[in-house]
This record gives sequence, structure tokens and C-alpha cells, in this order.
Amino acid sequence: MRDASFEFLKKLVAAPSPSGYEQPAQRLFRDYVGEFAQTSSDVLGNVISFIPGAGEERLRVMLVGHCDEIGFQVKYIDDNGFIWFGAVGGVDPQMTIGQRVDIHSAGGKVPGVIGRKPIHLLEPKDRESVIKLDNQYIDIGVVNRKEAEELIRMGDPITFAAELTTLQGDRMASRGFDDKAGCFVVAEVMRLISQAPEKPPVDLYGVSSVQEEVGLRGGKTSSYSVDPDVGICVEVFFSSDQPDVDKKLNGEISLGKGPVIPRGLNINPFLFDLLTATAAKEEIPVQLIGLPRASGTDANVMQVSRSGVATALVNLPLRYMHSPVEVLAFSDLEQAARLIAATLYGLTSREALIPR
Repeated sequence: MRDASFEFLKKLVAAPSPSGYEQPAQRLFRDYVGEFAQTSSDVLGNVISFIPGAGEERLRVMLVGHCDEIGFQVKYIDDNGFIWFGAVGGVDPQMTIGQRVDIHSAGGKVPGVIGRKPIHLLEPKDRESVIKLDNQYIDIGVVNRKEAEELIRMGDPITFAAELTTLQGDRMASRGFDDKAGCFVVAEVMRLISQAPEKPPVDLYGVSSVQEEVGLRGGKTSSYSVDPDVGICVEVFFSSDQPDVDKKLNGEISLGKGPVIPRGLNINPFLFDLLTATAAKEEIPVQLIGLPRASGTDANVMQVSRSGVATALVNLPLRYMHSPVEVLAFSDLEQAARLIAATLYGLTSREALIPR
């Protein structure tokens, strides 16, 4: 991965962006992609970038990756200055106890920890039970409510205090790879196309969407405004190369073996065939899965926008989804960007998109 791209990825995952509070990440996306594409933002906070293509009667292609992450929000401060919070998105209460967090206030980042009663003081029956998020609290080190209110206010967003770190080989870990990794790939495709010697025969829109984790909201509104013929969503998918994930239920998916191309009711047959054929032609490794249901991604809302959109998914294998230590491989991101960029050159006919 080139140095500038890696620096962008590091900054992107470090930027706090719980659903509804995405603008720190969106500013980074806008600045990065604005170097090689036209950019604009809408009232929801989606960032839409655009590169015109070559030829006449060009297809409109929308790439989308969402920049929002799971997190928390300040709900209440008690008399002793402890902070009670609610979840933004799908947070597992089993993994929050003992975590360091950052509260993002108007005055800057306020560090804290999610505490609980020591195990020595727990009743035996409580040691094996999960404490609900409603009963968890954050300690920022103050002694009363007044001190806390001088630092934070109701509704401030909260994230896990975890940023990108490299592991062995080409692996890296961070919070927020779901789906800032997809958002990064969208940005890299826009960069690759801007630098290509020949423009593709499509008008290309690269979207960093918002509020996916709470109902695919940004994907829905941006699909309506872009009005694409083709929509490709870049998302993460459950890697099954860890001991406790059942391959029979989730497919055989590994880090470092290329992007995942699903096949199913959310996927246009022509686009599936084009992606897999392009991967073979360009010698890009891919992994295939069956998806016998709606995908739960922005591809869902793209597919049924206006009179319908031909949609596809390019997934990035990910371990430990919705945790502070999500793990993926550098190479899968690079291969996904290469695959999507090459596939754009095969999109020459609206008629081909219609299932026969």
C-alpha cells in the first residue's frame, strides 16, 4: 500500500464517527477525494464525489461505503460524576466492561473507562452473567456532576479508544473497520480512475454514506439523489478463519485471500459475472459466497431506489466485527480497489443489466 493511502486509512479509522456524528471522518474523506474528484455533501452528511467518464450515453455508477461506526452517547451524569450511556448501533455488552473510551465533546476528547464492581465483590451468580449496557457507566476521574458537566454535555458521542495498529504479516487491527475499510476502498477506486490513462465508459460517483448502522439511511438518500444505473457497495463480511466461526453457516472466508463476491437475491447476475470474469482476467484472487437473503448493507436500499438499480457487493473479510479489535488484511483492500476499478471498463450496456 502506498504511504499516502495508508496515512489516509489511519486517520480515517481514528476519526470519531458514530452514526449521526460522522463529520470528522467525512471531512477527511472530502479532503482526500477532493484532490482528484468533484465533491459535494448533502443535508444528511453523505459525501458524494464524481468523475465523468468517456463516450456517449454513459451508465451512472455509484460506489458506496459507509463511514459511520458503532459507539455510544452520553445520556445521564450522576451526582458523583459517573456517566451513563446508550449504544449507537449494534454494541455487544459482553465486550464493553473494562474498555477505555473517548468522549468527544465541544472542548475536545475526554478519556474515560467503562468500570464495574471487582470480581471479588460479585455474587457467584453474577460472575457469569452479562451486565446490560443500561447498568454500565463511564468513569472520567471527576468527583461530582459539576466537574463532569464542565467537560461534557448530554448527547456527546463516545467511541472506543482504539486506533489502527499493525500485526504480523499484512494484518492490521482497529475499531471502525466496519465500514471505514469500505469507505477507504471507494476513495482508492476514485483515485485509481482519476490517474488511469483511459477513462471508463461510465460516470462514476463515489459515496461515503452515513447512518448505515442505524438503518441504511445515508445509502437510501444518496442512492435517490445520484440515481445510478449500477450500484456497488463495498462492505466488510465475516471471516471464518478463526476457531469459533462455523464455515457451514458463513462460508469459507479467509483474510488475505482476496475480496468476497456474494451471489444472491441482492446481486444483479450480470454484475456478478462481470466481477468474477474481471477478477480472472486481472489475476485478482476472490472468494465466493452464497447470500440467500437481503444483505443488510447499503446494497439493499440501492437495489430498490426509484425504479430499481443493478447492484453488487464487494466484501472485505473481517474478524471480530463490531468490536474494538477488528482485524483485516492490507492486501484485501488493495485487491478490492483494483477489482472495482477494472470492472468499470466492462459496463457499456444498460440492456446487459436486465436479467433475461
